[in-house]
Amino acid sequence: MTGLDTNSINVRMAKSLDSFKKDLSGLRVGRASSSMLDPINVNAYGSVLPLSQVGTVSVPEARMLTVSIWDNSLISFAEKAIRESALGLNPMIEGNMIRIAVPPLSEDRRIEIVKVASKYAENAKISIRNIRRELIEDIRKLQKNGDISEDQKHGDELKIQDIIDLNIKHIDEILSVKEKEILEN
Repeated sequence: MTGLDTNSINVRMAKSLDSFKKDLSGLRVGRASSSMLDPINVNAYGSVLPLSQVGTVSVPEARMLTVSIWDNSLISFAEKAIRESALGLNPMIEGNMIRIAVPPLSEDRRIEIVKVASKYAENAKISIRNIRRELIEDIRKLQKNGDISEDQKHGDELKIQDIIDLNIKHIDEILSVKEKEILEN
């Protein structure tokens, strides 16, 4: 009989939660933050690279970001990636540097950012549900092959669902805190 490895399930769930938290950290809530640009990817050298791998992001002022691009041939690609991101920023190129003024958030923009945060939450939930689907399929194969009993299959499916429910609840809690932070600042 094979037992359900809840540790490996929790590790996979933690990766989805960490990715969600990282996405949320990139959403701006009033002040400029270098992590705001973390979700931005640049088409460079025939592949897609995170902005942090083509330049250095810094925060010289409370409402200003600068990105020093290491390779001058990538400046326009980086500027385009920032402009087309869901962050609503307007980058300006100055030599090998991109300056980004971070405007104060309007009420409409706050609502848009909450929608982006909700989208990130839904993506995290989808990721977790996909893990559940894979695990349930594996358990059903084990039961079909006679490796585990019907009762154990049912018990394992319930354990998996409990873990899933807990992680989805955690995502909702994190989202709720972030929504309040966005709307109050």
